[in-house]
Amino acid sequence: MGPQDHLRNVERAERIARRMDAALRIPGTGIRVGYDSILGLVPGIGDTLALAPSAYIVKLAHDSGAPPHLIGRMGFNLGVDWVIGLVPLLGDIFDVGWKANLRNAALLREHVEARNSAATARSPTLSGRPAVANP
Repeated sequence: MGPQDHLRNVERAERIARRMDAALRIPGTGIRVGYDSILGLVPGIGDTLALAPSAYIVKLAHDSGAPPHLIGRMGFNLGVDWVIGLVPLLGDIFDVGWKANLRNAALLREHVEARNSAATARSPTLSGRPAVANP
């Protein structure tokens, strides 16, 4: 998997995260909610169902070469979201502010961009252009 594939994974993760955490704006407010918040309104099973797309974001991070500590941090974000989301009402309010999917997509973007910029700094040919000896 090359740098372009990793960036595509980031874009895919960000699309999923926006749908899950910020798809809709509550009229008259600046508050955005997503399908995660809506599913969370269904007691017990709603938060568990919302884990599937969230886990896919973590899988995309793994496929993009994220180190174990980053995968662990992403898992922690999901765990907090899931456990607190199980508490009626409090979990629903918390979920609107926590936005674990957007947090995880941002962690993945940060990792991929840092890795790609480090690779580009080491080798000018990784930028997609051939190295030129005399510009």
